[in-house]
Amino acid sequence: MKSSNGTRARLRDGDRTLVVMAKAPRPGMVKTRLTPSLPGEAVTEFYRCLLHDTIALALSLGTVKVAIMCPAPDIEELEQLAGDDVEVVAQKGEGLAAGLTSVFAYFAAAGRRVVAFNSDSPHLPVQVLAGAFVALSAHDVVVGPTHDGGYYLVGAKAAHPGLFDSDGMGTKSALEALLARAHVLKLSVSFSEPFYDIDVEGDLTRLAAELRVDPTRAPRTAAWLEQWNRATPQLRTGSGDLRR
Repeated sequence: MKSSNGTRARLRDGDRTLVVMAKAPRPGMVKTRLTPSLPGEAVTEFYRCLLHDTIALALSLGTVKVAIMCPAPDIEELEQLAGDDVEVVAQKGEGLAAGLTSVFAYFAAAGRRVVAFNSDSPHLPVQVLAGAFVALSAHDVVVGPTHDGGYYLVGAKAAHPGLFDSDGMGTKSALEALLARAHVLKLSVSFSEPFYDIDVEGDLTRLAAELRVDPTRAPRTAAWLEQWNRATPQLRTGSGDLRR
């Protein structure tokens, strides 16, 4: 683990690893489905806030080792963004399927429980992440479904070749495809509670409303949304307001 504090690094290096699937916040490379609602530069800055808060959420688990898996060209930028308590690892291959395969090939060794989740999930209750590790005590795989047919979280105790074959990855059938492959591999599966990630305008509106009630869940993101809402009323989403 990359850390300037050896004691803290050891405390975070138990038998659990939490991996954030991330990209460097660059225009046109992140959250592109939000561009009808927000300008490209705003989307990039919004993602930067999501990523900061998601890393903070991961670190809040305390004794869990925290890492980022990312495309190789993003390593340096994400190391600067993540800080010394987070290991940043380059995935092998391109795309989300390759990234997830790399997570478990790299981290799931010697009986470690590994959970990977989205970089746009700072609003996820920390109990969900903790519960995913508990589920792996009795199951081969744990999955957190999204409401749109995908999944925001997946965990395992070993690298299972073929589990993340690219068929259906990033589509509304992603969860169905993953469960079908787990069935073929004879893997037992547990489920975290369904949740949502931030892909389209409706997700953005929902997140803004939730963070107005409790901005401490994702403080950087909440502050950005509030500032954006005040500064650019002519570009607000939906009925004209991110607050609804």
